[in-house]
Amino acid sequence: MTAVASRTGQRVVPSLAARARDVLVFEWVKLRSVRSNYVTLLLAAMATIGATAVVAQTIASTRAAPPAALTGVTVSFLGYAEYGVIPVSVLAVLQFTSEYTTGLIRTTFCAVPRRWAVLAGKAAITGGAALVAGEVLAFICFFLTQALLSGRHRGVSLTQPGVPGAVLAGGFVLCACALTALSLGAIIRHTAGAIAAALAAIYGLAVLCMVLPEPWRYDTGRFTMPFAAFQVLTMHPQPDLLSPAVSMLVLAAWPAAALLAAGLVITTRDAG
Repeated sequence: MTAVASRTGQRVVPSLAARARDVLVFEWVKLRSVRSNYVTLLLAAMATIGATAVVAQTIASTRAAPPAALTGVTVSFLGYAEYGVIPVSVLAVLQFTSEYTTGLIRTTFCAVPRRWAVLAGKAAITGGAALVAGEVLAFICFFLTQALLSGRHRGVSLTQPGVPGAVLAGGFVLCACALTALSLGAIIRHTAGAIAAALAAIYGLAVLCMVLPEPWRYDTGRFTMPFAAFQVLTMHPQPDLLSPAVSMLVLAAWPAAALLAAGLVITTRDAG
């Protein structure tokens, strides 16, 4: 990412596309060179698939019909929400905090002086990896759940209206959580504090809303990530919450706002 001297002695500034490509390659190498990332993702995927199988089998073996809200689509993501989201969010936090801990962030900002470009590169690589992993895991959990529920005629087909969008939204949920956690890692810089803040943003606010009296429970809860995720992952949206389309916007607004705040913070604060 250095300028190249031309024959006339003038410095040739690389194009924006070349600089963006270099930043992305730079961040991709750092992400894939850490073996613990692969191990964590593999264990998280195994735990998610195992939990999904247990939940689906439990519901399939129950004679009583489950609540209408627990459709075959929603059941597919009951294990996913815990065993998939938490490990990926922790890994996303570490993309920034590990560099602050080791001091590598100074090298990163020296190589890429435009700090917002560093944030954009990390967001693109981390978010893209989380989206791909999320979509693969979402479809695996969906098909596994339907295979277990089909014996009780409680499964749903991927061809049913609204089902493909709900499954695709499941992968996006993982990406949104990862980008929110990444941004909080950039803002807080300390691993423990950033992980605590990420879990509070992703889960804690929704849990707090659950203890509020009605109608505040749903009036405030509809703007949290779990409530919004539920609306886009169910075939029977709850009337007290926002519509699935607006809930999808809420899910997108969380990482967008967090990335904006992170960009403002890292460009106005020293790298120490």
